Amino acid sequence: MGTRARRLWIFGLGVLFLVYVAAAFVPLGSTTVTAAFAEWPTALAAGVAGLSLLLASRRWAATGADRDAHVDGADGPAALRHLGFAALAWCAGGVTHGLTRLFSSSSVLSLTLGDLFALAALPLFVVGFTRFAPWPGGLRTAMRHITDSYVCAAAVFSVVWLLLFSPLYEELGEGAGFLGFALVYPVADIVVLCLLVPLVFMSPHSTRRAVLLAIGALIVIAGSDMIGALTRLTGVPIAGGVEHPIKFLGFALLGALPWLIEHRPGADPRRITGRGLYRFAPELAAVGAVAVAAVVLTVAGVRLPGVAPVLPLAAGTAVIVLLVRVLGMLEENATLARMVRNREGHFHELARNSGDVILILDRDGGVFYVSPGTAEAFGYRLDDVLAAPVTALIHPEDLARTKAVTDLFTERGSQGVHLRLRVRAADGTWRHTESTASLYEQPGEPDRLLVTTRDISAQVALQDEVEHLTFHDGVTGLPNRAYLEERASDVLAHRAISEEPTEDIAVIFLDLDGFTSVNDSAGHVRGDHLLGQAARRLRAEVDSNATLARWGGDEFAVLVEGVPRAQRVVDLAERLGRVIASEPFQVADRDIMLTASTGVAFAEPTTDSGELLRNADVAMTRAKERGAGHVEVYAAHMHDMVVSRLELQIRLREALANGDFFLEYQPVVDLGTSQVTSVEALVRWDRDGEAVGPDAFLGAAEESGLIVPLGEWILREACEKVAVWRLSDWDIGLSVNLSVKQVLSPRFMETVAGVLAETGLSSDVLTLEVDEEVLLDDGGEAVQRLAELRELGVRLAIDDYGMGYASLAHLRRLSVDAIKIDPSFIADLGRDDTVTLLTHTIIQLGRDLGVQVVAEGIERPEQLEQLRAMGCDHGQGFLVARPMPASGVESLVGGEAGVNL
Repeated sequence: MGTRARRLWIFGLGVLFLVYVAAAFVPLGSTTVTAAFAEWPTALAAGVAGLSLLLASRRWAATGADRDAHVDGADGPAALRHLGFAALAWCAGGVTHGLTRLFSSSSVLSLTLGDLFALAALPLFVVGFTRFAPWPGGLRTAMRHITDSYVCAAAVFSVVWLLLFSPLYEELGEGAGFLGFALVYPVADIVVLCLLVPLVFMSPHSTRRAVLLAIGALIVIAGSDMIGALTRLTGVPIAGGVEHPIKFLGFALLGALPWLIEHRPGADPRRITGRGLYRFAPELAAVGAVAVAAVVLTVAGVRLPGVAPVLPLAAGTAVIVLLVRVLGMLEENATLARMVRNREGHFHELARNSGDVILILDRDGGVFYVSPGTAEAFGYRLDDVLAAPVTALIHPEDLARTKAVTDLFTERGSQGVHLRLRVRAADGTWRHTESTASLYEQPGEPDRLLVTTRDISAQVALQDEVEHLTFHDGVTGLPNRAYLEERASDVLAHRAISEEPTEDIAVIFLDLDGFTSVNDSAGHVRGDHLLGQAARRLRAEVDSNATLARWGGDEFAVLVEGVPRAQRVVDLAERLGRVIASEPFQVADRDIMLTASTGVAFAEPTTDSGELLRNADVAMTRAKERGAGHVEVYAAHMHDMVVSRLELQIRLREALANGDFFLEYQPVVDLGTSQVTSVEALVRWDRDGEAVGPDAFLGAAEESGLIVPLGEWILREACEKVAVWRLSDWDIGLSVNLSVKQVLSPRFMETVAGVLAETGLSSDVLTLEVDEEVLLDDGGEAVQRLAELRELGVRLAIDDYGMGYASLAHLRRLSVDAIKIDPSFIADLGRDDTVTLLTHTIIQLGRDLGVQVVAEGIERPEQLEQLRAMGCDHGQGFLVARPMPASGVESLVGGEAGVNL
């Protein structure tokens, strides 16, 4: 039930109650409206309450709504079920009373069948209530509770008798015998209330709200029964029959109980006093009730001339029960004393056999008792421990923590204090210990401390080892990335709060150039060995004011603190690069030379650790772009370049998704016949209406991996177009450029074969062009994949040959069909004798190997003539034909099938 619904329910019950009370003052003939209706409204309310409780019992059992109460020993569904039966018994009693009044005019001063129903409801209520507030454990405790409840009930009844029923007893005279029938309800209610009220204070906190509502409902019903008893004796409805609205309110509270507390957590447990006297609620209730009764009876005895016979009976039985109670307490005291002696014996036996150190200490730290395990744990003799205060064994830096232990004597808390202290062992070493100290109280002796201590030195050593592994690299032994990030954050935070002038703080990032090829060729184990050698070289160059760490992979980072001049940081970065390149690394049986690209970033006053590390990484990336072995200092524009690069990659992905790329084709011409033999597909980007060439975006596409899907689109688009042209009987080939990343992509072979199959283009028509770097691949995976392409019948060409590091011997690794001479050679043809000789050599090599040679970048007529003279077969360039859309190729090839050379 929600909060709003709960409030509406309470409001509705309140309105009904007030209306019912008001009806007690509305006359109806010789009586009132409330008295005329008699028990019928209350019987109806009791019936509804019973059905409500039984329904809630089934819901709680099905949903497990009282799982917290089950932990505390309560049983919510059973409690609601018995309370529901009690409410139905009250309903039956009310209905029976109503029917009896209709058909019989017998005296009200006698017990009827309706009274038996109503009285039967009380045991059912007790059973249901004790399911919410369980009985105290044990037969002895239960008997003590019952005797205390009887004393309390006798005292309460004495007061009620004296104040309410004693005057009526005198007025009845000879008819006083009927008083016993009228007192049945009040006496039964008082007994049940005195039995159950102490359980409220001892009930689990998870059911405390239910217990309070149930006892509140019973108190209201008991009050109604008290007024009803007076009405029976006087024969006149009191206040117009107000007992009926009051009983209606009690039944309404009882029926609403499960819906008011459902799904609401219980109140936190509280103590009445600091010593927990709530556990002795029955005794307190009995003593309080007897004290009140004694005062009231004393006052009455002074004022009244006579005393009714019921008072000696109540007082006499109370005295007898009190005597029984005292005897029980004496026997309990003897039992408790025996338990204390047994506990002491068990304690000493446990201390002798425990591996922990158990101490009993005085207020001043003197040792009152020490367990025999101390000698085994710390190597002391018992006499040595007893001779001096225990504080003499605690590390001086840890003494301040012991103040919480001394506070136990003043605060007298029941909770123990947990401490971690370093304790000196007999051999002089400091042991890490974990101790628990609590107050130790013995009757008749001063308060002491009970301390249990355990040696956790091995655990602390293990934690230190785990922490070392967490913040250090397992390959090089250097601090790792997590440690450097945390250290940089601490250093910058300290500088931010320091009032003294601070010196520069900088970070150096260093990347080993070419390390990936070492891993690929020699394996990761030997690669890790090389990283260990590099770490030792770098560590030897780093001062104590710098922290060297392995950032990850083949990258190292240095955090430099307190440098007076920025140039010293740059000098350190250059020195680190030189020490890497100074001599070869020993990897298996080979000597491998490596260089390092280094980036440096300085911390500005507003720079945080993440920004500082990122700037150094950006500078290192810029250094790698410049070439191996460079040092670059971070500047603001570098970050802008990185951001621009990322934005460009995002726009390229959007362009590919939106179809903003298109192809142009540059013809390749037979220099002898001027016939167009093939076309080279060149990608363009339509960026906001502007055609952008590949030089502006292919680098970003390569970095982001977008080159793979983009290359697949280029291949498919070009093959579809050339396949259509060849269906028109045009004998024309197709050349498409590939990057190494495309060749090494997982489904490269399947992609090429699939495009050829889908477009119907013959494999021998397609020429795939790759750069010379493919020939330099140490792992040979790219060369192997290209060799598999040749098995499909696809032609291969080396693009921009002559500008890379590949020698002529490298051509033996991959059988190619064509060599495309780099445009830089053609540009200097006839102007530089060396270049002219090299060009002639490449052409002659191609002719000797039976490989087609294509000259790129022909722009002047004299270049064309020299190439013809050297025997170059094919060429392309602006002099031959510029890149053009597909329609231009169709006009060129479809018209003359040649160009004017």
